[in-house]
Formats: sequence, structure tokens, C-alpha cells
Amino acid sequence: MTAIKDGEYTATIYTLIKDGQYVEAIHILNGQLQKHTKSRAALSLLGFCYYHIQDFSSAAECYEQLTQLHPEVEEYKLYYAQSLYKAGAYSEATKASFVLDNPSSHTKMVKLQACIKFCEEDYSAAKLLLEQLPQDDPDYVYNMGCLLYQEGKYEEACKKFMTAMQMLGYVPALSYNIALTYYSMKNYPQAVKYITEVIDRGMSEHPELDVGVKTEGFDVHSVGNTLVLHQSALIEAFNLKAAIEYQMKNGQAAQEALTDMPPRSEEELDPVTLHNQALVNMEQKPSEGFEKMAFLLQQPSFPRVTFGNLLLLYCKHEYFDLAADVLAENAHLTYKFLSPYMYEFLDALLTCQTAPEEAFRKFEEMNSKLTEQLRKLAKQVQDTRHNRDDEVQSKTLQDYDLLQEKYVVVLMAQAKIYWNRENFQMVEKIFRKSVEFCNDDDTWKLNVAHVLFMQNKYKEAISFYEPIVKTLYDSILDVSAVVLANLCVSYIMTSQNEEAEELMRKIEKEEEQISYNNPDKKVFHLCIVNLVIGTLYCAKGNYDFGISRVIKSLEPYNKKLGTDTWFYAKRCFLSLLENMSKHMVMLRDAVVKECIQFLEHCEVYGKGVPAIIEQPLEESHVHIGKNTVTYEARQLKALFYEVTGWNK
Repeated sequence: MTAIKDGEYTATIYTLIKDGQYVEAIHILNGQLQKHTKSRAALSLLGFCYYHIQDFSSAAECYEQLTQLHPEVEEYKLYYAQSLYKAGAYSEATKASFVLDNPSSHTKMVKLQACIKFCEEDYSAAKLLLEQLPQDDPDYVYNMGCLLYQEGKYEEACKKFMTAMQMLGYVPALSYNIALTYYSMKNYPQAVKYITEVIDRGMSEHPELDVGVKTEGFDVHSVGNTLVLHQSALIEAFNLKAAIEYQMKNGQAAQEALTDMPPRSEEELDPVTLHNQALVNMEQKPSEGFEKMAFLLQQPSFPRVTFGNLLLLYCKHEYFDLAADVLAENAHLTYKFLSPYMYEFLDALLTCQTAPEEAFRKFEEMNSKLTEQLRKLAKQVQDTRHNRDDEVQSKTLQDYDLLQEKYVVVLMAQAKIYWNRENFQMVEKIFRKSVEFCNDDDTWKLNVAHVLFMQNKYKEAISFYEPIVKTLYDSILDVSAVVLANLCVSYIMTSQNEEAEELMRKIEKEEEQISYNNPDKKVFHLCIVNLVIGTLYCAKGNYDFGISRVIKSLEPYNKKLGTDTWFYAKRCFLSLLENMSKHMVMLRDAVVKECIQFLEHCEVYGKGVPAIIEQPLEESHVHIGKNTVTYEARQLKALFYEVTGWNK
């Protein structure tokens, strides 16, 4: 390239570009162009800088001017077309690519046009263009792998990517694509192996990208969407790592994967990262998550799963009207982004709100189809065992597991219709019909245990709860507190008090260990177990013992008082007050005094504890001063004074 006029700028600009300080170089070059509007060198360098910070629209403007000023330079035409393609202006990029009339540019033109067709989702046209290339061209092999992946032929795609890597050596994007094919085949260990390689190499080769710094809690500046970041494939790798952890139900690890990625400001985030942030943080920040998902849906392009995930999350949080509105307003997206199974499921789920019987029929139809498919696959599994075809058997088993997962989801939605009506006998009947396909499914077993427990079939409930607890006995706090509580109650109700006490000692020991290692951490398992047992005794009318158990369970208050534990406790107190007001229960003065002292402690320690967790998208909210344990504890104490006749 020729030197820029006003030579004192030249060395500075080249130094800035060499150091990757493209924004600073752009500032100087723009000033230069104000003096020399047709400076070829300045325009060329400016386009180069814009391209490297991935401002492809501005890069395209620079190269467009260069093609007009210097139509004889073939490179400028190529860079112009490439910049348009990267900017997402596919029709303009296609038009610009046809101007590449030099025979030496023909191959590059075909490759670019194939990429454009791929991004436009015209896969047959992309394939026809690729077939014009020599089959030993690494780009042909690589891009054919992308097309095979798009067709769902993950194993074949993986082989193509592996071949391309042998031809090209290590390329971050290739390694990521191999990981992606393994992820799609649910071979997570192999996917993690290739992701780890991308991350490790990215960290060692580009320490300036500050990988992991945000997770460590340091103040960081955005590294920007530079070409170096794009070529490192670090963003893609961390997103895939987060997806794997999310699928494995490791929520914290998924969150850390997203904070480990090179830091960028919110407006610089790509759609996939924005979607994943919304998804993995939905439990802690639901309002923010819904906002991000809804924002993505308004953009020209977004991850394919966004539409379905937003609808499912609305339904999970019981915003059925919002889900119905989104579905109606985006009918054009239904066939493109929702599978027939997903559409039928959402349709039945939304029907539940207005016509439960009709919804039940729709779920029944879905499960009839899935039952037929499961039986066919079960037969295929048996056939592959006889033929000893391990590869086919593995694929068939994977298909069976995916189908079984769909079956269980529909089954649980169907059972919930009757669970909400407290018709537990009907729920049990539904579960019994599904034994053939679900007797080894953990979700099914857990829900069977719950429905048996709700019918006071404690002995049968134990037979389902016990295997769940024993599987995780060495890490007992990984078991849901409600499962442990229900199992303890079942033991007590079947006169197996020793087993209940042993389980509670195990929980207490684990909690003590956590308190020793992390004194500030709150753990609620033993507290909830005791609360449920206390609730049981209160329900049986033994308030003296039940209320005392509830009170003891929340000590020490600074560690045990939370929204959930307060919910259980106040139910017992309200039940007691109701019965006392009707003169159906008489409490000893010592117990009344104990109750008032307990509520006074809750006043002190409940100032920062929400009494209820409000739905994130509610239009009207409880007054902030009233939504605290302190406020509700004072109300309960006032009721105690009124009912018992005590005064301060």
C-alpha cells in the first residue's frame, strides 16, 4: 500500500494496527480523509480496520468507494463483496460477487456465493456451488461438513470436519464445529474435549482477551468484537460449554462458562450469548431473561431455539396469555422454528387454561403416537442386539431415550390437569398406564412417589423415595429437601422412627460440614424436613409438639429464615390461630409465650427476607414494605394478642 500523505501519521497508524488498536487508528484515518477525501491508502487502511473490529457495514462503504476509484483492482471488489456478506446484506453481496470477473477470482467468488446461499438457508444452491470446487480443496470439505450438519447428518459432518482439520491443521472454528457435532449426538465428553482445546489455545495465544477475568470478580473492560476474537472461536466455545452444563443440569457451571468468556458490553453481545444468558439466569433474573428473549424475537435473526424457549418459559411461569399472544403474533415463525411435537404440546398446554378435558384429549393423542413409536424403537433395539451391530444399537438407543423424554414431558403435563384438581387417584391411574415406558425414568418415579404420598400411601411412597435418596446418599444435600421431608414423614407414619432419625442425623451432619467450610452459606434441608414434620403434627391436631418443632427448625434465624421456610411456618401458625379462634384448640401459656417470642425473632431477622416471591412480569406488586417476613410476623403477633387476650 502507498504511504499516507502527511507522513507524520503513517508510522503511528501502522504501529496502532500492529498492536491491534484499530479504533484509535480509525480515529486518525477519518481525520486524514477529511483532508484527502480520495486517499487510496487511507481508505484501504480504514476498511481494513473496520473489518477487524467487525464493523462490516463501514468496511463495505470504504471498499465500495475504492472499487469506484480504482475499478482495476480486483482485491477491492472481493473485499467489498466479503464485507457485505459479513454485514448480512446477502442480496447486495451476491450482486457484488458477480463483478469478480478475473479468472483468478473465480474460485473465491464461488466460495463466497456458497457461503451466502448457506446463510440464506438455500442449502441446495449452496451444495451446487460447492460441487464446482475440487474435492481436495479444504474449503470444499469444510463447507460440505456444514451442509451435512444442517441436514442432521452429524456423524458424516464430523468426519468431514476431521478430514478438513487433517488438511488445514488446527483451526479454532473447525475444532468448535467438531465439538458441536458431538454435542448434537449427545456425546458430551468428546464435545468437552474439543471445547477445552479451543479455550486452552485461545487463552495461551491471546491473553489480551481476558478469559475468566470476569468470573474472578475483577473490573474488566470490553475487548470488543474484534476479528481476533472471532477467529479464536472463544465465544462459540464458551456458549457450547454453557449449553452442555445446562443440559447436564449444572446451573452454576453454565453461568460460569458465560462469565468466563472474553468480556464485552451488553450492546456488543451476539444473539447466541444473549439467549444463553437469559436461559441460564432465568431462575435468578426472570424479568431480565424474558426481556432478552422478547428482544431477540424482534431481531432479523436469532437462535432457532429462541421462539420455542420463550413460549415454554412463559408457560412454566404460568403466563399462558402471554404465550398465546406471542404464538398468535408470530404465526409465520411456527412452522419454521417449532417441530410438530413442540407445536402440539404448546397447543395442548394453552388449551388447559380454558378447556382442561379437551387438553387431556390432545395430550392423550400425542402419547398414543409416541407410544407407537416407542414400541417400534424397542423392537429395533432388540433386533440390533441379536445382530450385534453396536453402532446401530447405540443410535437406536439414543433415539429411544429422546422419544421417551418427550413421552414423559407430555405425560406429566397430562397428569398435572388432575393434580391441580387434587384428584390424586386419577393421577396415579395415569402413571400406572405408563409403567411400560417409564419405570426406569427418575422424573416419573419421583412424581409417582409424590402422588402416593398425597394419598397417605406411605409404605408405597417409601419404595419410590428410598432409591432416589440412596443413589445420592453420600451427597444427601443434592436431594430435594421436599423429597427428604416426605420420606421422613413416611417413615414416621409407618412407625419407622429409627430410619427417620438416622436420615435426619445424616442431613444434620452434612449441613454442619457445610457451615464449617462456609459459615455464611444458608442451608435449608434439615429445616424444611423439621417444618414438614411439624406441619404433619399440626395437621393431626397436636399443636403443642408441632408448633414447637416448627419453631426449633428455624434456629438459628439468621441462617434458616427464608421465603420458603417462612411459608411453611406461617401456614402452621395461621392454622393454629384459626382453630384457637373457633375454641377448638387450647394452648398452654408456655407455648403461647414461645410463639410470641418466635414471632419477635422473625421481626428482627426478617427485614430483608421477602415474604413471597412475586412473579417477574406482574403489573401490580405488593408494597415493598409489606412484602417482608418482618411485616407478616408483626401481623401474626397482633392476631395472637387478639385471640389469646395477651397484651404487651
